[in-house]
Amino acid sequence: MRKKGKFTLSIWQVLAIGYLAVIIFGSVLLILPFATKDGQSTSYINALFTSTSATCVTGLVTYDTNTHWTLFGQLVILALIQLGGLGFMTFVSVIFQIFGKGLGLHARKAVMASSGGRKLNGISALIRRIFIATLICESVGAILLCIRFIPDFGAGRGIYMSIWHSISAFCNAGFDLMGSATGGEFVSLTAYSSDPLVTLTIGFLIIFGGLGFCVWGDVIDCRFNFKKFQLNTKVVLCMNAILIIAGTGLFMLFERNSEAYAGKGVGERLLCAFFNAVSPRTAGFNTTNLSLLSDSGYLLTVILMFIGGSSGSTAGGIKVGTFAVIIMGMLSAFRGKRDIDIGKRRVEYSLVSQALAIFAACLTIVLLATIAICAIEPSSATFKQVLFEVVSALATTGLGLSLTPTLAVASKVILILLMYTGRVGILTLALALGEKKSVSEIKLPVDTLLIG
Repeated sequence: MRKKGKFTLSIWQVLAIGYLAVIIFGSVLLILPFATKDGQSTSYINALFTSTSATCVTGLVTYDTNTHWTLFGQLVILALIQLGGLGFMTFVSVIFQIFGKGLGLHARKAVMASSGGRKLNGISALIRRIFIATLICESVGAILLCIRFIPDFGAGRGIYMSIWHSISAFCNAGFDLMGSATGGEFVSLTAYSSDPLVTLTIGFLIIFGGLGFCVWGDVIDCRFNFKKFQLNTKVVLCMNAILIIAGTGLFMLFERNSEAYAGKGVGERLLCAFFNAVSPRTAGFNTTNLSLLSDSGYLLTVILMFIGGSSGSTAGGIKVGTFAVIIMGMLSAFRGKRDIDIGKRRVEYSLVSQALAIFAACLTIVLLATIAICAIEPSSATFKQVLFEVVSALATTGLGLSLTPTLAVASKVILILLMYTGRVGILTLALALGEKKSVSEIKLPVDTLLIG
């Protein structure tokens, strides 16, 4: 954007470049020799992959986090997770406030765009609310996890593990430190699949992190009175409830005879089904072996990953709001109505076009990336594995079928680009790369096409 001979970055370019700068800085720290254990070497592509996955709160990894990285490396990853989860501009704003600098209009708009806020004059209050809510949720989660992890790993290690996994869960990152501690590498939370305390604590941290900062604020401001909630809050809460309940029920049905739930009682199956319905919404933890899921369970997981969480949250995917608008728009079209009515409110039809554009763009990216990686890895990866990994990367979920560590450099670069796109957002990237042009008042003649 040029103004009076000077070049200025747009809000969207600030956000896109900000995340890119954090990723590169993190990769430089992770390439340092003392970031890895016992002199293990880390290639730059793997350091960049890990930094991208952490900053974009994804969870896909090329190395087991606990066995490969030293305490320094793990703390760098944790800092990137927290930074990526709360948002780049949120931290920039805090730094400005610490040094007594007021936020300009440009910075306020950037914070609003990254966090989902609506009022420019309430940005400072929004930032304080984000940090306070995050601190409370992560602290409560860590305290609950300490009940289990301190007896299992000792006081010092148990507290560290509790804090780590609480932050990772709330930020929907999916990084874990369970490798070699509870089994082999890349085991995630499978050792705690039948533990209600760990499963439910991690599960609800994921849910709260995926709701979005503005949804919490609206719920608190309205004193939990559903009738007073904004339309966005109502849609997000209802869609999350539907996806979690329906997902849990479908996993119970699909996996009733599968190896994934073999040897488990009804209560344990219900716990696993609940976690399998929650985690694909961009969290990245797993309590069951995903490679043992039935074909129906596999496809359900891919769909949940693709939908993702709420706008302005730590989650990725096309977002539940986008999914809800597409469904309501489809129902309105089938009824021959142009207006989209949700409760006692009407949604502009232009929002449907935007939602469909996001859906089509994400679907196109998934298909192209899947084709590309299948061509690069013709013998070492199956279509099922590649599709799962691609959707997981774009939706910043982090679940995988043990494919990422074996991929070639070119395939890893594709996943890095997918994770970056998923965290920054399709619309943000489009606006950052696009050039604002004046809209012509001349309209072309109207015609029609046959569809359906």
